[in-house]
Amino acid sequence: MTAPGLRRRRAGLSVRLRLTLSYAGFLVLAGTALFAALLLVLRYVPDENLMVQDGGGFAPSRSDLLDVAVPLSAAAIGFLALVGLVGGWLLAGRMLRPLDRIGAAAALAAQGSLAHRIDLEGPDDELRRLADTFDMMLARLEQSFAEQRRFTANASHELRTPNTVIKALLEVAQADPEGRDVDRLLRRLQETNDRSIVMVESLLQLARLDHEGLRSERVDLAGVLREAVAASSDLDGPGAPDLVVALEEAPVRGDAVLLGQLAGNLLGNAARHNLASGGQVWVRTGLDERRRPTLVVENTGAPIDPAVVPTLAEPFVRADARTRRPDRAAGSGLGLSIVASVARAHGAELLLTPRTDGGLVATVRFPPA
Repeated sequence: MTAPGLRRRRAGLSVRLRLTLSYAGFLVLAGTALFAALLLVLRYVPDENLMVQDGGGFAPSRSDLLDVAVPLSAAAIGFLALVGLVGGWLLAGRMLRPLDRIGAAAALAAQGSLAHRIDLEGPDDELRRLADTFDMMLARLEQSFAEQRRFTANASHELRTPNTVIKALLEVAQADPEGRDVDRLLRRLQETNDRSIVMVESLLQLARLDHEGLRSERVDLAGVLREAVAASSDLDGPGAPDLVVALEEAPVRGDAVLLGQLAGNLLGNAARHNLASGGQVWVRTGLDERRRPTLVVENTGAPIDPAVVPTLAEPFVRADARTRRPDRAAGSGLGLSIVASVARAHGAELLLTPRTDGGLVATVRFPPA
């Protein structure tokens, strides 16, 4: 049965059979050329019996030699053809055996099983590299589908929560029409609705980052951070953490708007998940020891389990130990996910590490411009 989207093709010879016929044909052709050269040499033999004076014998003529050579040549060519077919079939089967394993793994993957791996043994040749590449592709697909399933489950949960809250508020208000506080109800509904809007917009932005093309221009990370700091509302007001800025020139190639979003999300994340009072945020840009443009945002806060840190860039993941300043509303849970997507779109590396005294260090390393 032809798979959907694939056009039907006529049946043909298998690769193994074609290799066998090629191998046998090469042997027959080589044997024929060898015997043709022999027959060419026989042209210089006289076509008459020569008596040998010493010993009383005679030397065979060209005809005598041809009578012997032609049948033997035909038999030898036939033998070479047989050896070529049998040997070619066996050798082709041995050489193509890894392709059978790769094909079986591909069939399992087509059925939805991505946990299977080929793990091809042998030297580092073309087939081994093909199998290793296929294993790498399966691993990435498995990871991608697992992340997609977690994202879908978490998104469904996060989107259901505000709807459940709104429903509960309305039911309580309907149950007690005389004692309900309309102003308080409207304020709670407004807060819940705003949170839903922020979450949906973040989801749409995350989807666009994975599918839209990237504009490329020369951008200085120091300038991007200055604009992000000036536009950040999380660093203003009472209780806001102190900001320490050390900006050096760090040119990169990328989309200035997306880089501004990356910087803004890192600053907002560092300000929201900070100490209730006496908190600090450090911002640095510059070139590392390998001349790579680097952006670092570091903040104080509660201690974080190092085992949890690698998951913070996943959608809707919030570490239990990460406190949130009480004067700030809860985010969408997608801030660091958007940072990771922007970094990935620019070929950059996002590294999250916990601080010894509590808090988080977010480092983004870009390829040289």
